[in-house]
Amino acid sequence: MMDKIRIAIFASGNGSNAQNIAEHFAGNSSVDICRIFSNKADAFVLKRADNLNIPSFVFTKKQMNESEIVLNQLIADKTDFIVLAGFLLKIPANILEKFPYKIINIHPALLPKYGGKGMYGMRVHEAVKASGDIESGITIHYVNAAYDEGNVIFQAMIPVEKSDTAEDIANKVHGLEYEHFPKVIEQIISGAF
Repeated sequence: MMDKIRIAIFASGNGSNAQNIAEHFAGNSSVDICRIFSNKADAFVLKRADNLNIPSFVFTKKQMNESEIVLNQLIADKTDFIVLAGFLLKIPANILEKFPYKIINIHPALLPKYGGKGMYGMRVHEAVKASGDIESGITIHYVNAAYDEGNVIFQAMIPVEKSDTAEDIANKVHGLEYEHFPKVIEQIISGAF
């Protein structure tokens, strides 16, 4: 029997994408969400992890950047892939080197627009609204040493109407995230990308 592919999910906040991914793979006999990692001890994603019976691991930015504690936990868990689902810290070199083309992120805009340090959450949707763009969407990409600059794997678009608020844009983009992110992860780990 083939070993399950083991996925670690990193999240900093609410964790709705993390839960959506975990639920997508819950009945999958070849994939295991082995742990949810968070850099915030009060993040709601940790409550979601408890409710889903998925172990969690909490660490500080300093621990991630200045020690091997996060990398050692990933290795101990026999992690195959890392999925960033609303994770706000830059992945350090020691983890990037151990998991080349095995770390996937989702960004709530059509990169290369509205990416980079500090561009996350509502800041992105407010920038899209302020620019007058007629479309936005999601970008799923591999993670490298620079924020939001890894190779693009998949994009999906939504129209932006003049009457849309930043919240309206956020809601449309969330819909794309929930619809596409688990399926694209499944394609990546099966070797389709």
